[in-house]
Amino acid sequence: MPVLSDYRAVAGPQTLDEVRFLGDRLKGRRLLHVNSTAVGGTVAETLHFLMPLFRELGLEARWEVIKGGEDFHTVVRKMRQALQGGYERFELRDYDLYLRVQEENLGVLPADHDLVMVHDPEPAGLVRGRRPGSRWVWRSHLDLSQPDPVVWNFMRGIVGSYEMTVTGSPSFAQDLERPQAVIHPSIDPLNEKNRLMAPEEISAVLERLQIPNDKPLITQICRLDTHSDPVGAIRSFRLAGKAVDARLLIVGAPADDEPGGEDVYDRIREEIRHDPLIHLLRLPHTRHAEINAIQRASAVILQRAHREGFGLTVTEALWKGRPVIASPVGGIPLQISHRKTGLLAHSDEGTAYWIKQLFQDPGMAVQLGENGREHVRRCFLATRQLRDYLLLFISLESPGDQVSL
Repeated sequence: MPVLSDYRAVAGPQTLDEVRFLGDRLKGRRLLHVNSTAVGGTVAETLHFLMPLFRELGLEARWEVIKGGEDFHTVVRKMRQALQGGYERFELRDYDLYLRVQEENLGVLPADHDLVMVHDPEPAGLVRGRRPGSRWVWRSHLDLSQPDPVVWNFMRGIVGSYEMTVTGSPSFAQDLERPQAVIHPSIDPLNEKNRLMAPEEISAVLERLQIPNDKPLITQICRLDTHSDPVGAIRSFRLAGKAVDARLLIVGAPADDEPGGEDVYDRIREEIRHDPLIHLLRLPHTRHAEINAIQRASAVILQRAHREGFGLTVTEALWKGRPVIASPVGGIPLQISHRKTGLLAHSDEGTAYWIKQLFQDPGMAVQLGENGREHVRRCFLATRQLRDYLLLFISLESPGDQVSL
């Protein structure tokens, strides 16, 4: 497990000095993070690399996962979809079940913490059990810009009990009476998904997965669902036509929280059945080493999407120094400044145009890759998010003070 000093080469000594300075202010504080799963997904990945760093800084950091049965998880899956603008049917018993599970978990969760950060809607109701003197933050990783009004009205009543809410982008926020902060998500540059890989290691992964390497790879890695638009990536590749001598690789697995996930997978298989230049690789998002190798082996990364959260798949691709063409949705425009750190495209035709430009101008591809990696280094690494959380916790303990570096 990496320690803070391991990040010096990528984050720089100044960032580590700032983190240690802030950590000294919080030494001995009892910090609790609560989310809905111990593995899989952005929140669990992030907590896996942040928790040891909190402890190294002297905080008594603990991570708990809310417990609930299959009915509860069905309700909160619907809730997540509705809070992100989807239509879901709710009945009064759904809300009752949600609140009952919160009460059941309050009976077993520790209550002696100074600082509590609750992630996303699944455990949000735990705030009803807060003890006097503790500081509670609701950390939303969802795009709440256009929620279902009925579900959001229910959630607003819960979220209003927190001292502060945190979102990943200004565009994800809702008007609330309580203070709000924006803290961008981050990646761990030292974990299996983002660490450096030797060329022979990358080649071995491609060979094992039977990915051809006779032509440059254009790759989209995503959940195979209707929001990620892998079929749009296929259309764009075909529009680029003979001007691009390459292969298209679609990597991902059907979304387990969307009923039509398998239908999307089957549709892609049918779409590419007679096209020898397009490949579909069914690969879970937990196969970190394989995803790392595929990104590093790719000439161009696509991220076609109708809807996106912050889009850490884009962050990961930028960190590999690869030129990225993406849809300007969710948190992607925060990461890609058009023609500086990557390319933004609103349509199949626009994506195809930029694919051709990158293949015709290799120097442009190299420059975008270098700029994108540097942007991630400065803004979206684990040490920056750690620093932001420390600043947030200090501000909660000193609400009248101006906290900055």
